[in-house]
Amino acid sequence: MPGILSTDNRYPNATEVKVSASGERNYTHYYDTDTYTSLWVAYPLESKHMGSYSRPETWSYNPLIDIKYQVDLRSHSYTDSDVHVRGHLIPNASRNGIKEMQLQTFYVTNSVPQVHNNFNSGIWQTLEAAVQSKAKSQTLYVVTGVAFEKVGESKTIKYTTAKDDTKRVPVPNYFYKVVLEVTGESNGTITSAKAIGFWFENKAYSGTGYANYAVSVDQIEQWTGFDFYPNLPDSVEKTAESSIANFL
Repeated sequence: MPGILSTDNRYPNATEVKVSASGERNYTHYYDTDTYTSLWVAYPLESKHMGSYSRPETWSYNPLIDIKYQVDLRSHSYTDSDVHVRGHLIPNASRNGIKEMQLQTFYVTNSVPQVHNNFNSGIWQTLEAAVQSKAKSQTLYVVTGVAFEKVGESKTIKYTTAKDDTKRVPVPNYFYKVVLEVTGESNGTITSAKAIGFWFENKAYSGTGYANYAVSVDQIEQWTGFDFYPNLPDSVEKTAESSIANFL
């Protein structure tokens, strides 16, 4: 399904990395070696991906990326773990139906510093669960990413380190999620699509009402400098990305 294009050159050392399991694409992530950060992770989500495998206890290095460009989060989280935890971009629960795929969500390159209390453990988790619930009956195409600042914005960026590493890791100021549902014909032609985006600051929230943070995909593209679904037919992409489809 649709790739992602960068519309600027803010991350000259970022590269798309495709993670596969038994010959099947698990997810693709856009990894920036300058910031040790996956700026986005894109993946399909359907019922077969979700199950009941127990959560792994440790993380591992990504074998597709040189270890010198990865942060050692294998056994411990960040030094300020009372605030920031290892936030999955593609969640464990979105891959716990296929063990090999699940283990790949525990690559350290799938972790970013995320506020835990009342964000990772609250509104963000509730949104992830809603996406997973919808995907039990309909294949979805999800992009989850982070931003340090919006395009054209100047924002202070804080840093942290892992307990077992000295590399300075920038803390994202924003998290976002884009969800696409497509309709097509038996020959694979896509005839229509609907999409919705969500944009959050990396902070604690007082509730779990994620719908309050829904925005169009077009808006998130403007803020991030990425074109999320360029392989969709132009007319389908334009319609889907300009509106906010309430299907979660």
